[in-house]
Amino acid sequence: MRILLAEDDELLGSGIKAGLTQKGFHVDWVRDGVAAERELLTGEHQAVVLDLGLPRQDGMDSLKAARARRIATPVLVLTARDAVSARIEGLDAGADDYLVKPVDLHELAARLRALVRRAHGQTQSRLTAGPVTLDPASHQVWLDGAPVELSGREYDLLQVFMLNAGRVLSREQIEQHLYKWGTEVASNTVEVHIYNLRRKLRADLIETVRGVGYVLRRDSSPVA
Repeated sequence: MRILLAEDDELLGSGIKAGLTQKGFHVDWVRDGVAAERELLTGEHQAVVLDLGLPRQDGMDSLKAARARRIATPVLVLTARDAVSARIEGLDAGADDYLVKPVDLHELAARLRALVRRAHGQTQSRLTAGPVTLDPASHQVWLDGAPVELSGREYDLLQVFMLNAGRVLSREQIEQHLYKWGTEVASNTVEVHIYNLRRKLRADLIETVRGVGYVLRRDSSPVA
């Protein structure tokens, strides 16, 4: 799961990035409000952790600019501003959740998972598509109730597909979800991981839409 972190405090930012990385998130980190707005407008991240007291531009202005452009990426505001009025202002500006520093990393990770689930219309903590079940909290996967061992990248790819079940994803869209900035991606990397998922799960679970991309079926019936 690819996350944008906007935090100017080096110590706090490095700690959050390291903690979320340990929990399986891929974190891109910016340190000012202008960069935060720029990355928000790309829509490439599955969720955003946004500090309000950023240099160059207040995080609130970055958030308002993104919502004005109809960017629907879930945003969790993480700030030292603990007044009720500040929370109300943040939520009214388009924030989806609000945490006051200092933050517990376990809670932050859980809230991010919940935000992403809700953004994709998922109400349960576990994701299900046909015979496959995925638990984002434990990073476990089951096929017809039996556990399946996946590599880290295979797990990340499956999660992207399950969050977007029934939606055709291009290779470029998949790469945006999987890889943080500066990562070298071989031309056939996505195809190799899809091959491995088909081999470990079910050959017809992920279908190729010729000339467009790939789709994970919501159920066990063939895609029309």
